[in-house]
Amino acid sequence: MPTDWQPVIHAFKAVVPAVEFWSLRLVHEETETLSVREGVVQPPSLAQGRGVHISLVDRGGHAWAATSALTRTGLRAAVGQALDWLAPSRRYALSAAEGLPRPARSGRYTSRVAMPWDAWSLAQKIELLQVINSELKIDAAIVDWQAHLSRRRTEVTLLTSDGITIEQQFRYLYPGYAAVANRGAQTQLRSGGGWGAARQGGLEQLAAFDFPGGARRVAEEALALVDAPECPDTTADLLLLPDQMMLQIHESIGHPLELDRILGDERNYAGTSFVTPEMFGSYRYGSELLNVTFDPGIAPELASYAFDDEGTPATRTDIIRDGILLCPLGGATSQARAGMSGVANARASDWNRPAIDRMANLNLEPGASRLEELIGSIESGVLMQTNRSWSIDDSRNKFQFGCELGRRIADGELRGLVRNPNYRGISATFWRSLAGVGDASTFEVLGVPTCGKGEPNQMIHVGHASPACVFRDVEIFGGE
Repeated sequence: MPTDWQPVIHAFKAVVPAVEFWSLRLVHEETETLSVREGVVQPPSLAQGRGVHISLVDRGGHAWAATSALTRTGLRAAVGQALDWLAPSRRYALSAAEGLPRPARSGRYTSRVAMPWDAWSLAQKIELLQVINSELKIDAAIVDWQAHLSRRRTEVTLLTSDGITIEQQFRYLYPGYAAVANRGAQTQLRSGGGWGAARQGGLEQLAAFDFPGGARRVAEEALALVDAPECPDTTADLLLLPDQMMLQIHESIGHPLELDRILGDERNYAGTSFVTPEMFGSYRYGSELLNVTFDPGIAPELASYAFDDEGTPATRTDIIRDGILLCPLGGATSQARAGMSGVANARASDWNRPAIDRMANLNLEPGASRLEELIGSIESGVLMQTNRSWSIDDSRNKFQFGCELGRRIADGELRGLVRNPNYRGISATFWRSLAGVGDASTFEVLGVPTCGKGEPNQMIHVGHASPACVFRDVEIFGGE
C-alpha cells in the first residue's frame, strides 16, 4: 500500500461512526498519452485521479458515498452523506443488507511487467511514433495517418471493518496506428498495432500487437480497400478473425449474460437481455463447439485480477460449455439478489463509482483447426477483420456489425479484398451456426478499453481472447 494512503486511512477511521460494517476503497490512477498525427507531435497528456469510495452497512441499510477531498473534513462530509442514505436504503432495498457478501480474505495482485514504461525515454517513444508515421504515409492517397502510445497505472486498496486488506496494482498499455486512404468519393480506414484494444503489462506487450512492424501493411491495405470491389450481398459462410471476434463476444455474449442486466437494472439506459434466469443450466446458446470462460488469470489480458471490487476472489469459471449456458456474469451482490451462482466481476471504473456487474476476461476457448483448415472448409464466404461499426438491440439479441477489411473465400481459398463488409444476425441463433473454431495458433489475447454501462456511466476495460471462428449461412452485405 502506498505510504501516503496512511493519513487518509487514519482520518477516515477517526470520523466513521460505529456501524455494523464499513469498507473503504482507495484508488489512485495515472494516465499518460503520446501521439503523432501526420508527422506532427500532438500535445502529450498526463492525467491523475485520486479518491475514495465509502460503503456503510447498518441496521438493514446499505449506502455509499465517494470523495476526492481526502482531508478529515472531506472524509467526514462523505461519511455524513452515506449515513443520510442509510434510512431510505432500508425502505427501498432490493435485498436485505444483512445478506450482502463481505470480503473474507486479504490478498494482493500486481500486473506482470517485463519492460516498464520508463525503460524508454520520452524522446525514444516520440521517435518511434514518428517512424510509424513515415511508414504509414506511403502514397499521396493516404490523407490522414497517426500513431499513439498510452499507458495507465492504477492502484486500488480495499479495507474493511473486519480487518481485510486487498491491494492490487495494475499496469496497462494502449498502442495503435491508423491510415485513411481516399480516391474521389471513396474513403477507407485501416487500423492496427492495437488500435481500439489494449493489454496488461509493460512495453514488452507491443510485440503482441505488431507495433510498429505492421504499420506499412496497414497503409497498403487502406490503399487496396479504396480500389477493392464492394462486399457482395449474400448469405454465405463467415470467417471472423480474433479482432472481430472480440466485439462479437463482447456484445452478444458478454452483455446479455451480465446478471444485473438480466435482473433489469440497465433497462432504462442500455437495455435488458434476451436471457432469463431459467435458461442457465439447459439453454443451448451455441453449437457444441462453443466454450466460453471467465478467466481472470491470463497475465497480459486486460481484466486480469485476483479480486473484484467487492473483494471476492476471482477464479476461472465455465460460462458456456459445449454450447450450453451454465453461469451468469454476476458478482456477489447480484448473486445474493438472484439466488444464483456467478463470478467475481463486480467492478468499478473509478473511486467515484460503485461496483456493478461487468464482464471482465471473457474468452472463447480454442478448438482444433488451423487457419488454413478453416479457410479450406468454406466453399463460398467472406473473411472479416477488425471492427468498424456495431449496432445491437436493447435486449442484446439482433445485431449488425461492420468490419474494416473483408476477403472473399471461394472453393476453400482466399481470393481478393472486398470493402465495407458487414454482417447481421440474432444472438440466440448466430452462435448455433458456429461450425469451426481455430486452434491455439489462431488465438489472440485482446481487450476493449472503452465499455460503457451504468448510471452514472462507467467506462471500463474488458478482456477478450479468441481464436478465429467460422459461422455458416450468415447474412452478409456491403455498404452501398
